[in-house]
Amino acid sequence: MTVKAVLYRIENGFGIFSLAALALLPLSEVISRSFRGLVTIGIPGASGITIHLLLWAGMFAGMITTRNEGHLSIALVQYFSDEKIKRILRVFTSLLSAFIVTILAFTGPAFIKIGLTGRLIGVVPDRFFALMLPIGYGIIALRFARRTGLSGWKRIFPILVLLLGVICSFPSIVKFIWEYDLPEWAYNLTESFYDIAWYIKVPGMIFLLISALAGTPLFVVMGGLVLLLLEAAGSSVDIVSTDIYSALTSDSIIAIPLFTLVGFFLSESKAGERLVTTFRSLFSWMPGGMIIATVIICAFFTSFTGASGVTILALGGILFSILSEHSKYPEKFSIGLLTSVGSIGLLFPPSLPLILVWANLSTSLSYLGNSDKISIIDMFLGGFIPGIILVIAVIIFGIVASVKTKIPVEPFQLRRALSSFKGSILEILLPIFLIISYFTGFLSPVEIGAAAVLYIFIVEVIIHRDIKFNEIPAVFLKAVPIIGGVLAILGLSQSLSFYIIDTNAPANLAEWMQQTIQSKYVFLLLLNLALLVVGCLMDIFSAILIVLPLIVPLGLAYGVDPVHLGIVFIVNLEVGFLTPPVGLNLFLASYRFKKSFVDICRYVFPFLLIQFAVVILVTYVPWFSTYLTRFF
Repeated sequence: MTVKAVLYRIENGFGIFSLAALALLPLSEVISRSFRGLVTIGIPGASGITIHLLLWAGMFAGMITTRNEGHLSIALVQYFSDEKIKRILRVFTSLLSAFIVTILAFTGPAFIKIGLTGRLIGVVPDRFFALMLPIGYGIIALRFARRTGLSGWKRIFPILVLLLGVICSFPSIVKFIWEYDLPEWAYNLTESFYDIAWYIKVPGMIFLLISALAGTPLFVVMGGLVLLLLEAAGSSVDIVSTDIYSALTSDSIIAIPLFTLVGFFLSESKAGERLVTTFRSLFSWMPGGMIIATVIICAFFTSFTGASGVTILALGGILFSILSEHSKYPEKFSIGLLTSVGSIGLLFPPSLPLILVWANLSTSLSYLGNSDKISIIDMFLGGFIPGIILVIAVIIFGIVASVKTKIPVEPFQLRRALSSFKGSILEILLPIFLIISYFTGFLSPVEIGAAAVLYIFIVEVIIHRDIKFNEIPAVFLKAVPIIGGVLAILGLSQSLSFYIIDTNAPANLAEWMQQTIQSKYVFLLLLNLALLVVGCLMDIFSAILIVLPLIVPLGLAYGVDPVHLGIVFIVNLEVGFLTPPVGLNLFLASYRFKKSFVDICRYVFPFLLIQFAVVILVTYVPWFSTYLTRFF
């Protein structure tokens, strides 16, 4: 085994350990609380250690994601057929990424020295946890430099870019050495960097935005923007590390990696097959029964995976076989249905996008000084009725199509239904278990995610034995690209959002829009159109982290309820997945079902119209999103 392979294994091991610890530490608190006086297994400062392990998990996930080239990006480069152009863009985006991430790495030491006090988290100083910021970003920068693949004399380019990143980190380096008491020469040189940033601010921002279209990872683009804007404003760039540290040590986002793990344990096991068998036996006796089964299964699966692509890739094959070969639905109808319902569960708990929307809404409202307080349960309740409407709309269309084309039904067999239901009962009970645990107060929001991981681990690994013990690390590593990609953007999106809010840009935009557009409903229509475009171009996680904080002040200015705004945001992005020319689900379905992109667009069109009608209904009737939150 090579040295590189050994180092990769060590890195994987630390990443898996930190993710596993995120689940185990809260569970130790649950057990200790439940048997208080009988056993003592609680770890001193466990809650603090848990949220700081999130920082480690995020940085290790980011390092591994960089190694596997899995960071989230717009990547319009995929539409180029010329391999030479792709190669040039790859080198360009890698060099730019190495440069920007090098500067991010050097913002860490000054923050650790000045911004932290060395307080104990359990028995560990907070500075020890924060060391992962410069270490992690340093390794990521080196990996981007290696990603260029340049050889021979051309290797000098990534080296020069890294050195340029070190030079441009001068303000952070001198602040680390002298803190606020800079020598005159260092102060003057630092001011020169700020002056240069001010002069290149506008062309620099345009350049970074264009680089995003070329495939530069979105977290790099956001990092470059916030570094440039801070220096142009004469502010210390170590604020970036402060914001990243704050974002990745927040208990509100621990659910992100935990429920991502739950989704991948489900997708890597045979849970999907068991659910298909169960719902087929329960519904296939009625007209459109397999449509009902398909929609419910996809909604269930997507609510846990949080990403529509996983549902299409994991269940598309078996469901297509049942719909087309056994139930005799036309091929184009089956493909259109499966493509359209690949994201239909994003409005149901414990959907990862719902959790992210809640975290962003809460942060934005707090930073704007708004007194509205929303809980994660508000978001779950807010998405329930719109989610049900979307499910029912697709089911009704499917039943009508089934009756019209005279799809044969299967006789109901009680024994088969009971047998199949018994096989999947443990997966079906998972959301029920989580809801009861939360509303009874037995589990906190942090502990729910940990309990879900333990539950699904026991079900899929120990009871059903779908996943062998030696396959568990592979499941963790398959979840890493989503975890690393989302958390990498999360910290920098918070920093960029705080800067933009500090400049009063959203408030000024809201004031301008109110003067230009008086109607709340015209604003909502423009929001629909804008989010459809965003849903086409960006994955849902990037859109939530980057775009939502900019929209919150506008929503408040027009009196839109924050929960309603969040639900409108998600349901629009769902439809964006199906909207040509670059809807994500369209490409995934083309890959999965081996059909041309144009054919997929034609197959999906009727379902796209249905979902767009639901978007309009949910947007203009806020009652659907707010009734349950007020009722409870």
